[in-house]
Amino acid sequence: MITSSFKTIKSDEIFAAAQKLMPGGVSSPVRAFKSVGGQPIVFDRVKGSYAWDVDGNRYIDYIGTWGPAICGHAHPDVITAICEAAQKGTSFGAPCRLENVLAEMVIDAVPSIEMVRFVNSGTEACMSVLRLMRAFTGRDKLIKFEGCYHGHADMFLVKAGSGVATLGLPDSPGVPKSTTNNTLTAPFNNLEAVKALFDENPGEIAGVILEPVVGNAGFIVPDGGFLAGLRELTHENGALLVFDEVMTGFRIAYGGAQEKFGITPDLTTLGKIIGGGLPVGAYGGRRDIMEMVAPAGPMYQAGTLSGNPLAMTAGIKTLELLRQPGTYEQLDRITKRLAEGMLQVAKETGHAACGGQISGMFGFFFNPGPVHNYEDAKKSDLSKFSRFHRGMLERGVYLAPSQFEAGFTSLAHTDADVDQTLAAAREVMASL
Repeated sequence: MITSSFKTIKSDEIFAAAQKLMPGGVSSPVRAFKSVGGQPIVFDRVKGSYAWDVDGNRYIDYIGTWGPAICGHAHPDVITAICEAAQKGTSFGAPCRLENVLAEMVIDAVPSIEMVRFVNSGTEACMSVLRLMRAFTGRDKLIKFEGCYHGHADMFLVKAGSGVATLGLPDSPGVPKSTTNNTLTAPFNNLEAVKALFDENPGEIAGVILEPVVGNAGFIVPDGGFLAGLRELTHENGALLVFDEVMTGFRIAYGGAQEKFGITPDLTTLGKIIGGGLPVGAYGGRRDIMEMVAPAGPMYQAGTLSGNPLAMTAGIKTLELLRQPGTYEQLDRITKRLAEGMLQVAKETGHAACGGQISGMFGFFFNPGPVHNYEDAKKSDLSKFSRFHRGMLERGVYLAPSQFEAGFTSLAHTDADVDQTLAAAREVMASL
């Protein structure tokens, strides 16, 4: 039930002022709520599984700062570690021991990574790995999948997901055709389309990059044999296979999707969780490939804030927490209750819906399904999702403001949170 206390006066005032200061009033497009209507909520603070806005409304948060808050917002151990590290300085611009510690943890966890380079965002990791793929193979062309988002670098903004999909943009102005001519696209879960691209471009494709579980066109899982088929095709054609695990890394398993599905790519990009809520990204893979990166090799990539001691500290502490026994079993149990409960509520209230989860990552479409790729996802009822999103917001549940974004749970989410969420969903769906 909507409470009489739900007001957004301060949020509305702050957002109105922000629109005069920043494009669209936001620092990242999906935050603007354009696809779900209404004004965005302005956060004031977060803790555990909850977020509070500037008007004092509390929400059960299923975005978790888009994934990093896997241990819960403002986990006391992470906050304490960051505060202690900050006493030594916020940035060195020089090597620090913490880089070694986090690098060892990443290498030990992720099957494909023998060497790693830290950067400052998932976009930067993907941009860098693209350059590395081309440098190592001596080829220029790339295969990506429709609806997969790998950051906003020019070559990736072709049939991209995330905010590009949410806003219905036809890729992006300002990206030269000469840049995107080398980007080839295929539908996710379609091996034959990938094979055809290799056949049409013999000896020209540097590699294939994908989200092994799509989170930027909604939550879409790989069909049986799809990832293994890509591994085989890239081997056969002398190309590299890259898993963009910015979302899935350390979330759907400690070793990411490659551990979960038993498929080892050549290169991997990471982000979000390994920064524990602070800006960070990384790319890594086979030693012979990574030794192409400067100063070990000729491919140049640099960053003043890369390996930042605060981000390294937050990442180390987060991974230590995730290594505790029962962590992923708990994430899977609570998220399964949520995802299955939402589908059951939809069925009981007469709505066609599909979705699912893996560990602490989930998704839900107003779509009879199944959803195998972005084209399937686009058949969802976006108007219904918009109304559903607003209804849930008014009842204290904060979901991603887009049908084309996955959701995330944390170790802080409780059965009581799920019960409250499903009760709100039943009420909203009954009114749609």
